[in-house]
Amino acid sequence: MWDYPRPPAVDLSDETVEVVLGGETVARTTASVRVLETSHPPTYYVPVHDFVAGALVPVAGSSYCEWKGAAAYFDLVGGGVRAERAAWTYPDPTSGFEALREHVAVMPSTVDRCLVDGEEVVPQAGGFYGGWITSRVVGPFKGEPGTWGW
Repeated sequence: MWDYPRPPAVDLSDETVEVVLGGETVARTTASVRVLETSHPPTYYVPVHDFVAGALVPVAGSSYCEWKGAAAYFDLVGGGVRAERAAWTYPDPTSGFEALREHVAVMPSTVDRCLVDGEEVVPQAGGFYGGWITSRVVGPFKGEPGTWGW
């Protein structure tokens, strides 16, 4: 991932991506979008229509990414569990990131588990970034102790 670009690249993926919360699969797709950025493991964005009905609950608040624009947030609900602000989207992404429209990213540390082609994801450290670490990506990753300000 140190050869990932800056600004980030958008990569269409046919990998099987799954999100599990409360023991329930709340999202499953083979049409995700990955954002690849230097010093970060990939962040996977799942099409909104590949979440089960009622899993995404819009909540107040927003943030801004210098690359992708203004983000909106969701609580994620599944199996009787509610993960607060566990997911986000870019309703009107900036030029070059249009593929993220109608897609939602999930913070892996806030759910039971996320999987890519059956492999359980390790959440990116730090609680701020939403990267999905699999055996295919090698760190160190931004978010680990001592990496703020890279």
